[in-house]
Amino acid sequence: MAGFADLNVPQGPDKKGLQSLLEAAARLGYSAVALNHVIDFKEKKQEIAKPVSPSELFPSLPIVQGTSKQLKVLTRLTLVVSDPSHCNLLRSTSSNIRLYDIIAVFPKTEKLFHIACTTLDVDLVCINVTEKLPFYFRRPPVNMNIVISSAAERPLELRGPYDVANLGLLFGLSESEAKAAVSTNCRATILHGETRKSACGVVYTVKKLRKVEEEETVPACKKAKTQA
Repeated sequence: MAGFADLNVPQGPDKKGLQSLLEAAARLGYSAVALNHVIDFKEKKQEIAKPVSPSELFPSLPIVQGTSKQLKVLTRLTLVVSDPSHCNLLRSTSSNIRLYDIIAVFPKTEKLFHIACTTLDVDLVCINVTEKLPFYFRRPPVNMNIVISSAAERPLELRGPYDVANLGLLFGLSESEAKAAVSTNCRATILHGETRKSACGVVYTVKKLRKVEEEETVPACKKAKTQA
């Protein structure tokens, strides 16, 4: 199984509180967390600043429980979209938005949810399972690379990854799907973000030998038998 991750730790102004959250996450066995910066265009027009490097926020990072590795801290931007015009920013390639490790969108309508799932180049599409959704899923969201995260603002709100996986069972996930929701699916999300930030495209080429070249490599005795 891939390492455990919590991809939604709200990034508040309290650096000491954030440090305590990171230390708690490392003690619980998480190998990666994402500091989440949320922008809601419905509230007021907000500028999207460049993400702050975790090394600038924290002088040192905690060691993950049971390992010798430091906790990996990522940057995440979540855009709360309530109007189709809000999606235009996500289509921009020159904005600071592309500098974040993970880009998530939180659609508020069924139409925007469909747009987010089909046309937007984002890493996560969010829903809040603690609130009643303003729309219904047309089909159950199973086998869809689900990620479960905490949005914890205090260390006591964090739960261990196995406890979170057990919670996934209550949501109707299978045991393997629930474990993937805090491990392999998180890893896939991180890799998708890395690809989005760095890859412009990949071209595969296959060199084919011409028929004449193939015939030249066949021994004369075999060539005679074949022709016979």
